[in-house]
Parts: sequence; C-alpha cells; structure tokens
Amino acid sequence: MNLIEVAKKRYATKKFDSGRSIPQEVFKQIKGLLQLSPSSVNSQPWHFIIADSEAGKKRLSRGTQGVYSANEAKVLDASHVILFCAKTDMDDDYLQHLLENEDKDGRFPKPESKEMVKKVRGFYADLHRKELQDTQCWMEKQVYLNMGTILLAAGVLGVDAVPIEGVDVKVLNEEFDLIRQGYTAVAMIALGYRDEGDFNADLPKSRLPQAELFTFLK
Repeated sequence: MNLIEVAKKRYATKKFDSGRSIPQEVFKQIKGLLQLSPSSVNSQPWHFIIADSEAGKKRLSRGTQGVYSANEAKVLDASHVILFCAKTDMDDDYLQHLLENEDKDGRFPKPESKEMVKKVRGFYADLHRKELQDTQCWMEKQVYLNMGTILLAAGVLGVDAVPIEGVDVKVLNEEFDLIRQGYTAVAMIALGYRDEGDFNADLPKSRLPQAELFTFLK
C-alpha cells in the first residue's frame, strides 16, 4: 500500500450512490478507528452519532436545511454518516474518569506512573481551562484529529467520504439533546461509494507546491 497514492485518489465526494452500502466488516474498522484516534494527553473529548438507516440519516439531515441545503443529499444518499461531537467541559471528574480507565486497561505498571500522568494531564487541562481559557476550542481540535484519521482510513479501505462542516449545529444539538449530555455537534463525515455522475471524481487534485509548504532546518 502506498499512502501517497491513497491520498491522491481520495477526494471530497459530492454525490453518493444511494444504492450501495459499506459492508459491515469494513465499517467495523472505521468505528474502531473512531475509538483509537489520538488526542492531546489522551483526553478523548468526543462522542459520535452514527446513522446507517434511512430514518437515522433523515434525523441528521435536519442539520442540512436552509443555507446548508446543498449538503442534504450527501447525508441522505451516503451509506453511513457520522456526527462528530465535542465535550462542552473538561472538569476534574472527567479527568479522573480517564485516569481510572487507563488504570483498568493496565497503563500504569507502577503507582508513580499514575500520579505522573495525572499531573501532566492536569497541567495541560488547566493551561486551557484557566490560563488560555480556550478549552472548547482545544477539545474541538481533538475532534478534527479524529476526523482526519477517518478520512485517510476511508481512502485506505476504498470507501469514499466527505467532511461536512456546513451544518446547523444548533439544530443538531437540539435534535439529539446534546448540550444536556455535555456535548456539542461539530461536523459530519458522510461515507459510502461515489455515484458515477459525481463531477468531482475525475477533477485533478490541486495542492500548493511542496516548495511553498516545507521549511527544512539545517
């Protein structure tokens, strides 16, 4: 497998074949990667709402009305749609929950290891909670790390995908009662297989040249 070729081949799918579905075993891998995605200090400040039925996709499509209506068909015609949600708070109880889960999973061979992780994670959490006061932005950055993981993974698995930021977050928060549960909608990824009429499938990929992008230090 050549990752550069995968990256060249994948693209933002504009039109899905509504008659094709992602096999269960393939989507199982995508779901696993949602769980295994990296995040700053293993904070995992996310939740995912997944739809693979007509009824479920219809509910998600309520966030693609009005000025976002260009994205409605992508949601309805895709095989699976994932709504990525971010936590709205990273309190001490949640930090302790992470710590105890890591302990249960055997991350701390020595007692002092647990205390060190608690100290380091607490430092970064407080940096964003108290000093920078950008906790929500920080948590949403972690969600975007996860989205990047899924987009590349879809390409590797031969699944077409499109990230959809053009959604009405307020509508989706209300639809799924997210704020009360401590989350907010951020964006979606629709996954499936491209329709033969997708205009974007055969257009050349355009990226800025490497000479403009990279600085190599000596």
